[in-house]
Amino acid sequence: MTLIAGAADPETTLARAVEHAGADAFRVTADDVRAVLDGGPNATDAPVSTPDSPVTPERAAGDPSTESSSKPSVDPSTSTGDSTAVEGTAADSAPPETTESPSGRRSDPSLRSLSITGDMTGQSTGTGEYADFVKVFKDRYEKLSRQLRGRVNHRPAEAIQSMSGGSDAAMVGLVNDIRSTASGHWLVELEDTTGTFPCLVMKDRDFAAGVDELLMDECIAVEGTLSDDAGIMFVDSMHWPDVPRTYRPNTADRHVQAALISDVHVGSQEFMADAWHRFADWLHTEEAERVEYLLVAGDMVEGVGVYPNQDEELDIVDIYDQYEQFSEHLKEVPGDIEIVMIPGNHDAVRLAEPQPGFDEELRDIMDVHDARITSNPSTVTLEGVNVLMYHGVSLDEVIAELPAESASYDDPHKAMYQLLKKRHVAPQYGGHTRLAPEKQDYLVMEEVPDIFHTGHVHKLGWGKYHNVLAVNSGCWQAQTDFQKSVNIDPDSGYAPIVDLDTLDMTVRKFS
Repeated sequence: MTLIAGAADPETTLARAVEHAGADAFRVTADDVRAVLDGGPNATDAPVSTPDSPVTPERAAGDPSTESSSKPSVDPSTSTGDSTAVEGTAADSAPPETTESPSGRRSDPSLRSLSITGDMTGQSTGTGEYADFVKVFKDRYEKLSRQLRGRVNHRPAEAIQSMSGGSDAAMVGLVNDIRSTASGHWLVELEDTTGTFPCLVMKDRDFAAGVDELLMDECIAVEGTLSDDAGIMFVDSMHWPDVPRTYRPNTADRHVQAALISDVHVGSQEFMADAWHRFADWLHTEEAERVEYLLVAGDMVEGVGVYPNQDEELDIVDIYDQYEQFSEHLKEVPGDIEIVMIPGNHDAVRLAEPQPGFDEELRDIMDVHDARITSNPSTVTLEGVNVLMYHGVSLDEVIAELPAESASYDDPHKAMYQLLKKRHVAPQYGGHTRLAPEKQDYLVMEEVPDIFHTGHVHKLGWGKYHNVLAVNSGCWQAQTDFQKSVNIDPDSGYAPIVDLDTLDMTVRKFS
C-alpha cells in the first residue's frame, strides 16, 4: 500500500498491479507493485513520485539520537556485557542495481534472503496427558545429551548403580533435585531415561558456584568418583551444553541492517505513539536505507485481562481493535522492509510455550507489507545470519532463581547468557513459565544462533556471549501503574540496529 500510495497515479498503479499478479493470485504482493513501478510487464506509463517522508513539527521536535553500543549511555544501569559491540564502519555504498521506494530509500530486493525454521504453528499435538510430558522431556534429554556425550564417558543411571565403589563414573542427566547438606555441600540428583542418581558437589570445589546457577530440568553432565558403597558420586567436574568458546558466527556478504524491537503494546494508555512515529519516520530516511529487516519479538498489543485491573489502563478495550490499530502503525514502516513477528504473553495466543503464530483472523488484520508471522520461539535466517527470536517470559524465572550477579532486570542480556549456556530458552518446568507438552521440545537450542533476540522484561541490554550477540530490545510503552507496583522502570522508545555483515550494533533513541 505504501508503494501504491507513493505512485503518481495510485489508481492506475493498483489496477496494473492486480493485472500483473494474475487472475488466480491469492493476493497482490509488494513484488507485483514493484514490477509495475519499475517498468516491467503491464507497467503503468505514469512516473513514480518520490517525496520525502512527511515529518510533522511535533515529530521533528524529538529527532532520534544515535547511541553506539560502545558506550552504556542509554541507561546507567544497563551493561554492554562481556564483549561490547561498536558501531559498524563497513562501506556505505549502495549495491549496483537498486530500486527507489516512494520514501527515497534505495534497496535491491533480489539481494535479500529470509527463511524461518522451528515454526511450530499448526503442529501442536499435545493433549496435556502424562504421556505427552514424558515424550517432550525425553526429546529434551536426547537433544541436549547428544551435545554433552562427547565430553564425558557417559553411563546410564542404572549402569552406574551396578558399578563397584571407588569407580570413576560420568553421567548426563536432567536436574531432578537440588538441595544443600548440613555441611554446606550440594546434592544434585540427575535423571536420565533409566533412572536417577545422586551427585555430591563439595562446597570447596572451584566449580561449586555453578550449582547456584542450576535450574530444575536443565541438562548437565558430571564426572566423578563413586563412594565406597557406590551410593553417591563425588563430582570432580560439571559441564553444560553451552556455546563453544570457539564459535564463529555467520555474517552477511553485504552491508545490510536489521532493526530488533519488541513490546509495542498498542492499546495501552501508555503506548508511546509519538516515539513510534519518529521511529517510522526515521526508517524512511536515507540514513536508514540499509535497514531492510524489522524483527518484532512479541507483545504487539497490550491485550485484555493479562494482569489485575488492566482494563483501567487500556486506551483500546477490544483486542481486535488493538490489532487493527497496531496494523495502522505498521503501515508507517516503509513498504520495502521485510517484517517478521512472533507472539508474546500479551498477544491473543495461548500462554503456554511454544506459542504458535496467530490465527488466520489476526493474520489478516496484520497483513501489512506481507509481514511474516511465526511461532515463539523461531529462528529467522537473514542473508545467512541466524536470529533466534524468543519473547522472553522465562527471563522472569531465570532472574528470580539465580544470583543477582548472574541475572537481573538491569542487565537482561546476562539472563540471556544463562539460556545460551543451558541451550534452552525455558528450561524449568512447573514455575511461572507455562510449558506445553508437544511431540518434541521446540524450546531446545539445537543450533547455536548468531543473534539471540528477546523482549518481555521492558529493559534494554545487549552484549556478546561466546561471540553470540544477545539483545533484549526494551519496549514502546511508558511506565504503567502496574509496573510501578512491581518496581519495573522500563527502557522505552529504543531501536537496536544490527549490522548483519559485522554483528556490530547501534542503539537509536526515539523517546
